[in-house]
Amino acid sequence: MLPDKFRLQIPGPTPIPPGVQQAMAQPMIGHRDPDCSRMVVDLSRRLGPVFGTKEPVLIFTSSGTAALEAAAVNTLAPGEEAAVVVSGAFGDRFAKILERYGITLHRLDVPWGEACQPEILADFLRKHPQVKAVFLTYCETSTGVLHPIGELATVIRQETEALVIVDGVSCIGGVESRFDEWGLDILVTGSQKALMLPPGLAFAAVSERAWQVIENNPQPRFYLDFKTYRTNLEKETTPYTPAVSLLFGLTEVLQMIETEGFTQVIERHDLMMRMTRAGIRGMGLTLMTSDSDASPTVTSILGGNDWSSEDLRKELRRLSFRVAGGQQHLKGKIFRIGHMGYCDPVDVLSTIATIEVAAKRINAPVRLGAGIQAAEEELIHAPSLNH
Repeated sequence: MLPDKFRLQIPGPTPIPPGVQQAMAQPMIGHRDPDCSRMVVDLSRRLGPVFGTKEPVLIFTSSGTAALEAAAVNTLAPGEEAAVVVSGAFGDRFAKILERYGITLHRLDVPWGEACQPEILADFLRKHPQVKAVFLTYCETSTGVLHPIGELATVIRQETEALVIVDGVSCIGGVESRFDEWGLDILVTGSQKALMLPPGLAFAAVSERAWQVIENNPQPRFYLDFKTYRTNLEKETTPYTPAVSLLFGLTEVLQMIETEGFTQVIERHDLMMRMTRAGIRGMGLTLMTSDSDASPTVTSILGGNDWSSEDLRKELRRLSFRVAGGQQHLKGKIFRIGHMGYCDPVDVLSTIATIEVAAKRINAPVRLGAGIQAAEEELIHAPSLNH
């Protein structure tokens, strides 16, 4: 294998397109320069269709987790009640953030690998009518589950006056998002997943209803204060020094999305999900989630009784191929394939073929060639995609 070449098929960070790398290599400009101001305003506007909103999208120089924390600290004060749907490691992270800030937490635990059903959430909320916010995870990265956010938001609106706050870190840019239509109040994501950038930027769409709550929230905050970002965006700037090179890269990312067409971007991710799942089933391995709950951006696969998912990952590394492992109690029990952002169906074919080879080399009971055939058949019968 070539020592400087490998395939990265993890749920983030994801591969960076060459054009984005080139854009980020542009000469530095001042963050108070008029050119930077124009770029910030333009990017905020152009992110709107990706989120499904006409609201300005806030841009942070931070990790996705910082945006999750910001969503909590801007909307809730200590002692107020909130509900969190926990179906994996990142729903659990939302819960930990709220606990750290002294929020009275009501936790709805859903079996890992399953999506939250609207009727279950409705029953849960009837027991906690005083919650001020409900925190959801659109794609649970640790399991590869995509929650029905539109349906869950409808339930929340019907049962409570709570804000609907959503972690979209591992899927926004690769799945349908209808922020305005679904009645979401805050939706956050990060740069290093479907948006094809290095880590370092986070984004938040905020509804007018959420702004009313934020304006009256006494909870102290400084760097993560949404009001400061909104005020500065209105002045065509940022409150603190942004990651200017990443903004250059984001400009190129949005150009790529607009050129492909966002509908086609969503279709491509959906096809890659179907190909991955067909290939895994074809070779005889077991998927963690049902087809109805599966995410278009990440797929989780269970290890076997006679072989270890960690041994498979080690063998894949020897083949210069990287997939992710499990988290928390799933560590050593599953492996996860990312298929989002700068990824296409041919990358999925390579992934399935390499997993077959690695699985055979550790004596996992796979049917050599069956997985790649199943993935190929999905591709052959897929509608034509615009590129």
